[in-house]
Amino acid sequence: MDTQVSKEPHPTPPVGKPTLKTVAQATGYAVTTVSRALSNDPKIAQSTRDTVAKAAKSLGYVPDRAAQRLRTGRTKVISLLINPGHEYLGFTHVLLNGITAALKGTGYSVTITPDFIDSDRVSAIENILRNNLADGIVLSRTECFDPRVRLLLEKDFPFVSHGRTEFTTQHAFVDFDNEAFARQAVKWLLKAGRKRLMIVLPQAQFTFSQHLRFGFLSEVREAGIDHIIPENLTIDTPPAEIARQLTSLLLSESPPDGIVCVGEVMALAALAAIDDAGMVAGDQVDMLIKQASPVFDLMRPKFRSIFEDVEMTGRAMGEILLRRIDGAPPETLQRIIAPVDGPHLSG
Repeated sequence: MDTQVSKEPHPTPPVGKPTLKTVAQATGYAVTTVSRALSNDPKIAQSTRDTVAKAAKSLGYVPDRAAQRLRTGRTKVISLLINPGHEYLGFTHVLLNGITAALKGTGYSVTITPDFIDSDRVSAIENILRNNLADGIVLSRTECFDPRVRLLLEKDFPFVSHGRTEFTTQHAFVDFDNEAFARQAVKWLLKAGRKRLMIVLPQAQFTFSQHLRFGFLSEVREAGIDHIIPENLTIDTPPAEIARQLTSLLLSESPPDGIVCVGEVMALAALAAIDDAGMVAGDQVDMLIKQASPVFDLMRPKFRSIFEDVEMTGRAMGEILLRRIDGAPPETLQRIIAPVDGPHLSG
């Protein structure tokens, strides 16, 4: 039973930092009830939880994370490891919107740790584990045999990866169906009459690079058409260098007439190359863009695109990680998100 003296809180601005006792005094509930209500304990009536939450917000109460850690062993922190550079415009912002939406009302906050793909990717994980800096980790740019995943599996530490691995041990992940994207992209370019297609892939160690390659090659080989996969370019090559090399390819004796753009940065580099080669996009060469932001909705002429819902991905990753922290088995925490057609796949 909830212990309460007064049903309606009348909070007044406290002197100094508000505490659980401050909220208890304002609401008339016992400190233990307030604590459980703020932890969203389902055994506490929803009306009580709402009353306590309202008072806590009015008073500016913020949980003492050090005290929480001592009491529960949890930090109430999720650590997001993210590559500062990305193939999408605004990727981190959109992904973070989704993650924080999933964490809303749970008391969890997110810390962001840079994850430089060309350096030691394990040291950041080791630091989090060694210093107990988080209750769970969100990984991005997952590798086929990702050393970060191997370490977290060995330590049985809760995590969710953006992308799959090739480990036999099950783990939580959310992934976009890049094979399906590549297949759809090739089919549309073939339908548009294109005969020599090109794709610039991620670095080979990333799992989604393998999925993209397989989908692309399966379709072009089945159609019996020529194709180009530049081995000295990746989507992480500086955009100016991508544009420079693409311009050379477009001016060569056997130029591509259809380009699969794995992300918006690649699409911008392709547009620059097409213009530098004296060509017109949609005339001599077509592009199919993997899109995650509204930017290309505003481009003229309009470009064909397939949409990856990064905010949905973030939300799914946040929800899955919370379930993993609570002990759900990893084989039940795996989701593959399909490419979105409709308004983003028109024309």
